[in-house]
Amino acid sequence: MWLEVGFGGGEHLAAQAEAHGEVGLIGCEPFVNGLAGLCALIDDGGLANIRIHDDDARLLMDCLAEASIGRMFLLFPDPWPKTRHHKRRFVNPETLDACARILADGAELRIATDDRSYCRWMLEHLARHEAFAWTARRPADWRERPDDWPPTRYEAKAREQGRPPVFLIYRRAARA
Repeated sequence: MWLEVGFGGGEHLAAQAEAHGEVGLIGCEPFVNGLAGLCALIDDGGLANIRIHDDDARLLMDCLAEASIGRMFLLFPDPWPKTRHHKRRFVNPETLDACARILADGAELRIATDDRSYCRWMLEHLARHEAFAWTARRPADWRERPDDWPPTRYEAKAREQGRPPVFLIYRRAARA
């Protein structure tokens, strides 16, 4: 099973489902427009390996079994740029603990953002968490979207507005 948090219009989730028919995917999105967009893509593509959770992903994560997710996507989450709103950011110690619990050993956590401040925040929080290791070995590893990572409309919008995105891949460390 793979999990995408906040799938937006659903184009990334649908592309992953089409490319990996053997994998079950769960998409979490509370907004109706995103849900409608993904439902259209599912219908158009005849995709049978996607399930939808139409609420906050953290509610679902609380119910998932330990080590049950093989890959997790967090693509262009709301950066909550005001300092007083930082507590709302998805990447925080509590949520990273939940991610570590549900991700299988060796699973990937894939994150994309075009917000430099949130990128620094993510890097700092993930560096402090013992369950995650950043896989980047050279700048291209985070500057270029991997070939198996379908683009999204948020990425296109960021590039059009002169905000180059970063693509972070973390691997879940083996449990002791």
